[in-house]
Amino acid sequence: MSTLVKGTPTTSSAPESAREKPGFRTKTVATRITPEELREVEAAAEKSGKTLAVWLRELALKAAREGPADSTELLLAEVMALRYMLLNFFHGAATAQSEGKYLLPESVVKIRDKAEARKLADARKLLTDFLTGEDGAGGPG
Repeated sequence: MSTLVKGTPTTSSAPESAREKPGFRTKTVATRITPEELREVEAAAEKSGKTLAVWLRELALKAAREGPADSTELLLAEVMALRYMLLNFFHGAATAQSEGKYLLPESVVKIRDKAEARKLADARKLLTDFLTGEDGAGGPG
C-alpha cells in the first residue's frame, strides 16, 4: 500500500487512470489447467458468446456470491432466518397488542422477506466470529 508523505508522490503498480476509477479491475487471478481442460473451458466460454476472461470472471463471482459453501452453512442460514423471524414476530405482535392492534399480514411478509435476504450473510458472520473467537465464547476449544 502506498503512503503519502508531504511532498512525496504515492507509488502504485496501477496506472494513474486506474487509481482514479473506483471499481477498476487491477487484480489478476491465475490457475493451472491441463490442455484438455483449457479446451473445455474455451469451448464453454465460446458457447456462451463471451470471451474467456469475462466468462471465467462471471462464473467465479456467481459462485462466490450465490449460496452456501456447504450443508453446515446452509443449515445455519436457515436457523438464522428462523431466529430473525421469530424474534421479529414476537416483538411485532407484542408491540401491536400493547397498542390494541394486530400484526398485519404485510408486516409478516416483510419480516419473512428480510429474513430470507439476510440469512446467508448472518450465518457467515456467525461462523466467522465463532472461528476467530469473537463470539464471546472463545471460539472452538
